[in-house]
Amino acid sequence: MSEGLRIERRFTDGVTDPFDTVEWTTKDSRITNPDGSVVFEMVGAEVPAAWSQVAADIIVSKYFRKAGVPELDDAGNPILDDADEPVLGPERSARQTIGRLAATWRAWGEDHDYFASAQDADVFEDELTFMLLHQMGSPNSPQWFNTGLHHSYGITGPEQGFWFVDPDTEEMVASPDSYSRPAPHACFIQAVDDDLVNPGGIMDLWVREARLFKFGSGTGSNFSNVRAEGEPLSGGGKSSGLMSFLKVGDRAAGAIKSGGTTRRAAKMVILDVDHPDIEAFINWKVEEEDKVRALVAAGYSSDFNGEGYATVSGQNSNNSVRVSNEFLQAVADDDEWNLTRRYDGATMKTVKARELWDTIAEAAWACADPGVQFDTTIQEWHTCPAGGKIRATNPCSEYVFLDNTACNLASLNLVKFYDDETGVFDIDAYRHAIRLWTMVLEISVTMA
Repeated sequence: MSEGLRIERRFTDGVTDPFDTVEWTTKDSRITNPDGSVVFEMVGAEVPAAWSQVAADIIVSKYFRKAGVPELDDAGNPILDDADEPVLGPERSARQTIGRLAATWRAWGEDHDYFASAQDADVFEDELTFMLLHQMGSPNSPQWFNTGLHHSYGITGPEQGFWFVDPDTEEMVASPDSYSRPAPHACFIQAVDDDLVNPGGIMDLWVREARLFKFGSGTGSNFSNVRAEGEPLSGGGKSSGLMSFLKVGDRAAGAIKSGGTTRRAAKMVILDVDHPDIEAFINWKVEEEDKVRALVAAGYSSDFNGEGYATVSGQNSNNSVRVSNEFLQAVADDDEWNLTRRYDGATMKTVKARELWDTIAEAAWACADPGVQFDTTIQEWHTCPAGGKIRATNPCSEYVFLDNTACNLASLNLVKFYDDETGVFDIDAYRHAIRLWTMVLEISVTMA
């Protein structure tokens, strides 16, 4: 290799295997519903002894690959069946899960000349393995779900409609399978047009969302382009309105939640405060919660996984209202506020701004939704305004950027860099960790 990054050792010594820096134990992991029914169970999963039961349950139930992994004997050799084929099953040790992550990041880094030498690649892999084992840092969940399944186990899976940029031609290429180009990104923002079935439209969005949910990612969209109830259609007639379509998307997300192997669908729905359907949107979950209360009074379970909640809509997304400074000024002045048609921008209804604001507040008090996003401030803080307006966020709203973009995340556990006895925070170690995890995120963009 020619030019590349030099990596210094901070947590490892180059002699001791990082996996030998912790004591290992086996723990049983059992996840149950409130009624005692078992959701997931694995007996004898291997994890670092210092990990809590909660940490063990999370990696075993969520992050262990559940199928397609070669089973190993006590000596670490593959178990073969009568036809001399590997016996396949789930991951059973955190060694496997952590090992596939660090090895895959290292391999992609080497393939794309990130490191100055093979020795630097060794250090990179060892240091990351150490940090994962000692709970110093972690990537976002889709990395745990997907990264390394192909590199370590040869798992491919069918084509899923993913694309990647060929580094040689810089052209978009269809990914041939599910995992040779894994899906490491957690946070997506997707545009949706006022179109029913064409690419980029409403029904196409449900397909694109499902593709992301399947691999553990979350996505957010601003639906303000979609016509409100009663607006004219190009072929004659009137639109059924935004809410009818949001309920379809809500059910689709719920189905992925039920059938997925990783976690619940993570979905953000955003609507501008001047959309004619804004009042129905604000009260959507309020009214659905009222239905649940009636069902609970009739004897149905109040558990959010129960039959009562399963019969109502609006349970599979975070909802947020985009408010502008103009709207907030109208609230302060107790002025009227126009709700405008998507079709031609004409005023469809006029409401009191303060009453609409009170409705938002009361709904948030009643059911914790909708949230509020301050559009004017978001645009003022926009770092790439030439790329267009920021219209949406990911479900958690920490990723605030352009439509049809994505990001991947990593987290550092600050407590691990703090010495309780001396009261000293290890800044140098913290900087070292930030550098390595930033490299992981950069490599992951290349890998995706």
